[in-house]
Amino acid sequence: MSETSRNTSLATPFTSDADLLAQTVIAVRAAGAVLGERFGEVVRYRTRAELMGALAANDNAVLDILRPRLAALRPQARWVGEEFDGGALPPGEWWIVDPVEGNVNHLHALPEWAVTATLVRDNRPVLTVVHLPLTGHTYTALAGGGAHLDGQPLHVSGTADLGLSIVATSQARPDEDETIVRRVGASITEMLIDALVVRIAVPATVHLVNVAAGRIDAFWQFAGGRADVLPGALLVAEAGGRVSDAQGRPWTLASESVLAAAPGVHAATVATLSR
Repeated sequence: MSETSRNTSLATPFTSDADLLAQTVIAVRAAGAVLGERFGEVVRYRTRAELMGALAANDNAVLDILRPRLAALRPQARWVGEEFDGGALPPGEWWIVDPVEGNVNHLHALPEWAVTATLVRDNRPVLTVVHLPLTGHTYTALAGGGAHLDGQPLHVSGTADLGLSIVATSQARPDEDETIVRRVGASITEMLIDALVVRIAVPATVHLVNVAAGRIDAFWQFAGGRADVLPGALLVAEAGGRVSDAQGRPWTLASESVLAAAPGVHAATVATLSR
């Protein structure tokens, strides 16, 4: 564990970030249980206003549980209020939370959704929790401490041939700029030529945990916010993967794209995305 990970503020009772991670898991699982209770029938909506209301109702049900618990764990940490915001944060600690990652899927009775919480310290992720209430699985990562699924270590795949790889991408948001939409479409076409299988679905986090677990070999996304990329990026990095932007440059909170891949296919994936 790094020196940064060992040191925590005297304002909290935790002696290490590992202790804080354990308590964050409890908080996220409690919020996930509430979301699980809301899952079942397809939620019908006729207008965008009705859709936004249904999304907000899910978010609020989770945040009513999660926000006060995280605030109690880390009183000095501030809160990133909008899940689609991007860019660097001011110095200090921040909770970056996606109360329902894959909210539209939840409304449509599809199983790909999660609750995530990530603590960032001076623009570096310290710890993350990704909980999938339907399966009960919890993915965790601690900076310098590895990535785990329900306590078992995670490792990215050893694949070294993009032509034998399963890769994935995600739609960052429904109302994305047309230039980015066309870039996404072009990248999918190139990957359909170079990779074995291309998976295309939301949300990003579900793909990223699969990269961390070695189930798929690479994930890329253009645009997007902090909350839908950061948890999985830390998981992949701590599982031994490479995280960069789509051009292979170091990934930061201010990056305009993300690529998370097994080391053996990272360079080839960059080359495909750069065509």
